[in-house]
Amino acid sequence: MRLRTIPTRLAAGGYILHSGLSKRDATAEMAAGLHGLASGAFPFLKDWDPKDFVSRLSAGEMAVGSLVLMPLVPTRLAGLVLSGFSGGLVTMYLRTPSLRQPGSIWPNQNGTAISKDVWLLGIGLGLLLDSLTDPKKKALTGRKKKAR
Repeated sequence: MRLRTIPTRLAAGGYILHSGLSKRDATAEMAAGLHGLASGAFPFLKDWDPKDFVSRLSAGEMAVGSLVLMPLVPTRLAGLVLSGFSGGLVTMYLRTPSLRQPGSIWPNQNGTAISKDVWLLGIGLGLLLDSLTDPKKKALTGRKKKAR
């Protein structure tokens, strides 16, 4: 982990971990609302029990947040996991027209809270790209031709 990735990993990982922790004791109403939103975008979730869905979502968010926060987790893996997770959230936003202004990708009042996940996707992709351009990694894996 490079020093410059610490602020983004703290911000994104802490935010997602907190989100997962806050869903651990979700009420039936909250579970039904989250399940309804998610199953509207991802129809395969319709058959899931709302409480079971929120329990799994909570565990997933806590796992992703913890992984992003852990300094021993390579930046490449943290970026990949964060990009995958937040990509799903952005997909849900894009597949739910009631969250956007008519004929637009911009959020309406209901969509603002979910549209912010685009920032998490940007952070994840930034971490991933940062890890792919690490000159130290190239120096460690690059082989020089032997002189004859």
